[in-house]
Amino acid sequence: MGASIIDGKAFAATVREKVATHVARLKADHGITPGLAVVLVGEDPASEVYVRNKGKQTIEVGMNSYEHKLDATTGQEDLLALIDKLNNDPAVHGILCQLPLPDHLDEDLVINAIAPEKDVDGFHISNVGLLGTGQKSMVPCTPLGCLMMLRDHLGSLSGMNAVVIGRSNIVGKPMANLLLKDSCTVTIAHSRTKDIEALCRGADIVVAAVGRPEMVNGDWIREGATVIDVGINRIPAPEKGEGKMKLVGDVDFASAAAKAGAITPVPGGVGPMTIACLLANTVTACSRANGLEEPEGLTA
Repeated sequence: MGASIIDGKAFAATVREKVATHVARLKADHGITPGLAVVLVGEDPASEVYVRNKGKQTIEVGMNSYEHKLDATTGQEDLLALIDKLNNDPAVHGILCQLPLPDHLDEDLVINAIAPEKDVDGFHISNVGLLGTGQKSMVPCTPLGCLMMLRDHLGSLSGMNAVVIGRSNIVGKPMANLLLKDSCTVTIAHSRTKDIEALCRGADIVVAAVGRPEMVNGDWIREGATVIDVGINRIPAPEKGEGKMKLVGDVDFASAAAKAGAITPVPGGVGPMTIACLLANTVTACSRANGLEEPEGLTA
């Protein structure tokens, strides 16, 4: 029997509906409109598309969208001055600086210049530390989306064995901390892990975020396990014609789906959840800034 498919696109739509409902309540009851500021430096085509989608979805849920597009030659001082201005703007509750930045800019310095309470990406060192010690923080969007889908599908995660493949600051490490917070027994695996296949076979939950196309196959998956594939890899697709490409995850979908109880597809799995969780983080940041009740079901 094949795995059930965890539809990230449909789940993200549900998250956006919850965000829109909470935004409407903030407006009606308190006269507050959450605001998200996105800063884009340079003209990277992929980043421009992503920023445009963020702005569109921000407006669709009833929030204010502030886009700041800066020239690729923008200096460090000018970028930090803009961030300082946004930090002190009461209409802005969330700030996101689109990565990657041009090489002449210090990403760590820029990220840590954002006020932690407005850091809706969850990358500020203070938020990393708070999450790592189990305290209230802003949580990186992709791991938060994975956690939401796991909770929705499995209910309580308490006592489950989870393997996170990948140790990045953006997904792997925060994902492990979120699973620990939900009382999972967590193993982080990576490129130097010995007998990684055996580790995965003992897992109730496998989260693949390693950036290697179709690395995880069905032989690694325990019968009935839940598989969350965070990978987005572009590989040649000769079956579609010469020079054509296709998107695949870090998991070999066909073989893993034959063993798993549930699995996210690529595309259409984790990907749509990232912007949805960015919106969720913004409305959470707004609620916290005003001492109001946080939106139910949208936080870690």
